[in-house]
Amino acid sequence: MSARVVLLAGPSGSGKSHLAGGSGLPVLRLDDFYKDGDDPSLPFSDELGIVDWDDVRAWHADRAVESLATLCRTGAAQVPTYDIATSRATGRIQVRSDDALAIIAEGVFAAEIVEACRQRGILADAVVIVRAPWKNFVRRLARDLREHRKPPVTLWRRGRILMHQEERVVAEAVTKGCRRVSAQELAHLLDGLARTTSA
Repeated sequence: MSARVVLLAGPSGSGKSHLAGGSGLPVLRLDDFYKDGDDPSLPFSDELGIVDWDDVRAWHADRAVESLATLCRTGAAQVPTYDIATSRATGRIQVRSDDALAIIAEGVFAAEIVEACRQRGILADAVVIVRAPWKNFVRRLARDLREHRKPPVTLWRRGRILMHQEERVVAEAVTKGCRRVSAQELAHLLDGLARTTSA
């Protein structure tokens, strides 16, 4: 193994991508493993009248784990690039570890693969970021509107639903093997990993 994985879970809008991207460590975006919008196995949300993108069945867990294992073993992996606005993979890119000792894998479903990564021997740590739900709602809505991810009414309705589900999401991540961390604690953790890598 050339590196091991730090799984970063947390509610949508909690700042996972921002904090991971600013760490200086290699980052694999787990949200790029969503299924295409025309996949017949996608779950449906009766409440919203659209695909339930917050259901783990909308995501390729096995492909995410396999890519992480390849990245840790060989130092590079080809992964999809996913466009949320069009609900499909639009290409592929190569993610490299660049001799880093830790790779950050972040996404809303990160907690779902804690045990699989542990069994593969590639897990270094697993954390779930905890921030105020109303702040996550504001950050998420601003981001999704800016990126035109879905129609504004859908984003507003989905955001309110997610806000009320956050305590459950965090609790479930803990039961699946994640440690609760604040944004400050996460920044300190990632800074320490980056310093270890650069040393």
